[in-house]
Amino acid sequence: MMNNQVDNDTRKERIKKQWALFITGLIAIIIGIVILGFFGIQKIRREIERQKLFKENAVVEIQDLKIKAPVLEGTDKATLSRAAGHFEGKGIPGSGNYCIAGHSSVIYKEYFNNLKKAENGMEIILYDKEKNRYKYTVTDKLIVEPDDTWILNDFGDNRITIITCTDDGTQRQVIIGTMET
Repeated sequence: MMNNQVDNDTRKERIKKQWALFITGLIAIIIGIVILGFFGIQKIRREIERQKLFKENAVVEIQDLKIKAPVLEGTDKATLSRAAGHFEGKGIPGSGNYCIAGHSSVIYKEYFNNLKKAENGMEIILYDKEKNRYKYTVTDKLIVEPDDTWILNDFGDNRITIITCTDDGTQRQVIIGTMET
């Protein structure tokens, strides 16, 4: 009889441990689902915001480099954390030197990560807010110092100037495209 009592106690103890493991596992699964759901919802929210930016703003696109970025007005930190930014007062789509800047880092929007691969002759398409299309061709690639603002000047032609950081962030990579007539 005592042996049966020991076996029963051992069995009950084993069942308690199994239930504890089962409940711990169930809690871990529920927490995992909640975390995945949170990140999934965040990703969906970001994608909806991104599509809204494309719909409501100018867009620059270099298909050869798989670059497509909404262009907002301004180049402040808040703007560049969401999209590319147009230097206020620097050209308009299709006229003058339309200057834009954007990040090429994984911290902010990654819109211009591939810009370093731009080559002369590549096509740059700019859509204004009304989705009118302006076609430019890459004619120059430059590396300049951060304080070299001459690249923003009006050169008497119709061009697009795209500026981003070099990989180490110490200089600026500049791509210039002239408008096709």
